[in-house]
Amino acid sequence: MAITAGGIGSGLDIESLVSQLVAAEGQPTSFRLDRKEADHQADLSAYGTLKSALSTFQDSVEALDDLESFQGRLATSSDSDLFTASADTTAVAGSYDIEVIQLAEAAKLRSGDFTSATEVVGTGTLDITLGTDTFQITVDTNNQTLEGIRDAINAASDNPGVAASIINVDDGAGGTVSRLILTSDKIGSANNISIAATDDDLNNTDTSGLSRLATANLTTIQAAQDSIIFVDQQQVTRSSNTFSDVITGISFTLEKADVGTTETLTVAFDKDGVTSKVNSFINSYNTLIDTMNSLASYDADSGASGPLIGDSVLRGVKSQIRQQITSSISGLEFGTLSEIGVTTNDTGKLSLDSSKLDEVLTSNFTAVSQLFASDNGLAKSLSGILDGYVDADGIISARTDGLQTRIESLTGDRERLGQRLVALEARLRAQFTAMDILVAQLNSTSNFLTSQLANLPKPNSIRSNN
Repeated sequence: MAITAGGIGSGLDIESLVSQLVAAEGQPTSFRLDRKEADHQADLSAYGTLKSALSTFQDSVEALDDLESFQGRLATSSDSDLFTASADTTAVAGSYDIEVIQLAEAAKLRSGDFTSATEVVGTGTLDITLGTDTFQITVDTNNQTLEGIRDAINAASDNPGVAASIINVDDGAGGTVSRLILTSDKIGSANNISIAATDDDLNNTDTSGLSRLATANLTTIQAAQDSIIFVDQQQVTRSSNTFSDVITGISFTLEKADVGTTETLTVAFDKDGVTSKVNSFINSYNTLIDTMNSLASYDADSGASGPLIGDSVLRGVKSQIRQQITSSISGLEFGTLSEIGVTTNDTGKLSLDSSKLDEVLTSNFTAVSQLFASDNGLAKSLSGILDGYVDADGIISARTDGLQTRIESLTGDRERLGQRLVALEARLRAQFTAMDILVAQLNSTSNFLTSQLANLPKPNSIRSNN
């Protein structure tokens, strides 16, 4: 096989010529494919932005689809240091006088004085009762000290809620003594603590041995007691400081007792809560409108346009949402947003007349919730529209799937372009190589002829020979 070097015969830079011709041939198509992909990617990004904005708006719409959330009540205490209260939707608006006489307390007892936590108390059994539940501990040589009994009480698997501890206090003579403290974890007068001792010294009532821990030899630090309050001068007794069975829909938490002090519980409709929900909906809708307007924008001065200008999907969802926002719902006292003070301004956004909404809430508090959260309310109708666009099998997903397919098809187009350019490069190289060989041959012939002609006798020399 002959070894050739392009351009030797012709003197031309064949490699450069071939490269430039191939590049010139492929460049328009490559640019077109790049432009298509950029356009598709821009559309994908724009649809992602649209879907995200619609999903965010959908979240705010779904938050409105709850009648109870629109019918909240506020329970306010005139002195939250005395008691606090909360209300559910069954509470009736009104006010009540509240006086807290006493709080429910847990029982707390203490033993007499022991020289230390390691003093031997005695052996036998202790039957400890909390309310109606009793458990027994056996005291023997392994746990007969004060701290041993403490640990046995706390470790008992059937202990219904008695905690034992030891405190070291002054004895009044410059020393210290140890005392066993028994505390109930249950409050209310039904939860007293009592102890029956069976002493191995056969005397269960004296002040020696294990009998020292019998109820008769214990001191009450805090008696178990119920809470007592007066509601509009009517006594209420409960075994807890938190209860919800006195006034329908109201839960109380007692903080402290103050006999003779009467405070006020006020129950009112939560108008601020409803106003906040309406404002949240308005803000979410206006944010969505800003996003859609940006995607479909056009600047006449610069000629710049949004990626979805003229797009049918964007136009469709925007039209459907606006139509639903401005339509009337039949069968309701307030069937349109404008009737509760929500109107559309010149920019297509929503705005709220707070005074009108407050007037509506004052006149018919529950009617506003029907507009948003009833079976044919605004939340369900908007959710139905949005589902069709943002669901996994919705319109936007179908459109983006199509764009992904087109982007993937461009890979095949680029492969085919590459194959065509490879073939073109081979053909051009063959043609230029043939030309180069021909030029080399012609140059060789030219040089030969030039040499031969140069060696021919000159006319003058022929004449002189004659």
